[in-house]
Amino acid sequence: MDKILLIDDEADVRYAFRRLLDSPKIQITTADNGEQGLKLCSQLRPNLVIMDIQMKGMNGLQTLEKIRRMDTQIPVIMMTAYGTTKTAIEAMKLGAYDYLLKPFDVPKMQQLVHAAIQASRDLRQSNRLKKKSDVYWRVGEVSIHLKHQKDPAENELGIVGKSEPMQKIFKLIGQLAASQATALITGESGTGKEIVARAVYQNSFRFTKPYLAVNCAAIPENLLESELFGHEKGAFTGAHALRIGKFEQCHRGTIFLDEIGDMSLHTQTRILRVLQSGDFERVGGNKPIQVDVRIIAATNKNLEEAVAEKEFREDLFYRLNVVRIRLPALRERREDIRLLVGYFLKKFSASHSSRRKSISSDALRVLEEHDWPGNVRELENTLQRALVVAKGEAILISDLPPEVLKKKTLPVANPSPENASPPTAQRQDATDFPNLANKLFQWAQKSPDLKILPAVERELIRLTLQKTKGNQIQAASLLGITRATLRKRVEKFSIKQTLNIR
Repeated sequence: MDKILLIDDEADVRYAFRRLLDSPKIQITTADNGEQGLKLCSQLRPNLVIMDIQMKGMNGLQTLEKIRRMDTQIPVIMMTAYGTTKTAIEAMKLGAYDYLLKPFDVPKMQQLVHAAIQASRDLRQSNRLKKKSDVYWRVGEVSIHLKHQKDPAENELGIVGKSEPMQKIFKLIGQLAASQATALITGESGTGKEIVARAVYQNSFRFTKPYLAVNCAAIPENLLESELFGHEKGAFTGAHALRIGKFEQCHRGTIFLDEIGDMSLHTQTRILRVLQSGDFERVGGNKPIQVDVRIIAATNKNLEEAVAEKEFREDLFYRLNVVRIRLPALRERREDIRLLVGYFLKKFSASHSSRRKSISSDALRVLEEHDWPGNVRELENTLQRALVVAKGEAILISDLPPEVLKKKTLPVANPSPENASPPTAQRQDATDFPNLANKLFQWAQKSPDLKILPAVERELIRLTLQKTKGNQIQAASLLGITRATLRKRVEKFSIKQTLNIR
């Protein structure tokens, strides 16, 4: 029988998990705090621990660290209703099996639980003692690192998002931070590749050592080698003194090579040598220089295509592509736009020491519907401009730039003839509401069990979510209510289970 230990300080959550995971093959034990959970974990040696992060007393991250010290072969799934970038990264860095945001999709959660139990069986069968001791050492290093971390409010990474694609990225950052692996970050311009690279560095074991970023596309090719590897005095015309390159400056630290897809084949060869042997020679020199540098590279180009067209070295591509982080375009995670807007408004008001401005619901809807070809960077610039031109305490549609508005189907004063509705038709639509109300009243008289308002409200919410494919932001906007109100209605009318809304 598989044993699951659930640690959560909310009785409703413990009860819900007992019902969802009820099975003759599963034994569920619960604890309402971290201290009690640790004692039970030591006694039971469960196949899986499911644990909340926000708990009174010892929180979930502290409990996770102690569980990992006790037994590294117990998978731990962390969950929270208040997920942040930092908690996701720290949970994965400490060795969590996975990380869930409440409320979660029930079938996916059940699938994850069964996968974690199977992983626990596989780990116990393998019983690799050497690997186990290595993990103990790693967790000890992480513990030291976390004790020296700044307060989360003071150490904002600048990565904002609760969407599923972003949660996957937070997990990858945490896993990368706990390793020394080379990473390749890909994505369109403006998606935040450098911010992700810095997040990996700040959460890694090298966070006290140098971090340098080099934009390979911004430096002329004849100067890039000197910038990266340095040069000897007299190496070329104008080399009047010895120059120490970025790789030497970054010894034991991290170097971020942005736009590496624009690097020449010759320079690529030198980068490959550093990755393979850890040494290089300055331009004009013949003495090998040994360095210990972690490389994180990024590009908005398709490197697979570049390799096929002989524009990028295949061997370098495979050396860089140890762990790939693909950043989604902003249009692929529209549910994060509202969070990003709030983040930037707070950031700008703090930097200008001014009162924080709000944004109208119409203006926010326009931002959520825009395709954002420039991604997060374009959104940031748009909000900064809007704050400058806004005359009142809130950003209005009129404060947004024309390029954001031009593709929107907003109400206009003079609609085109083919799209305009005749005045009589508009008046007819208005008179249909009383007729509809009369019909509902007649139905209610025939069926005493029918409660008009709840029935209409439930059906409207169900149809709206169906039309928006479960996108709660769009559905709430169409219904004219807040997302929080929509969530409450979804739970009230038991729509959650049927539509699998997260």
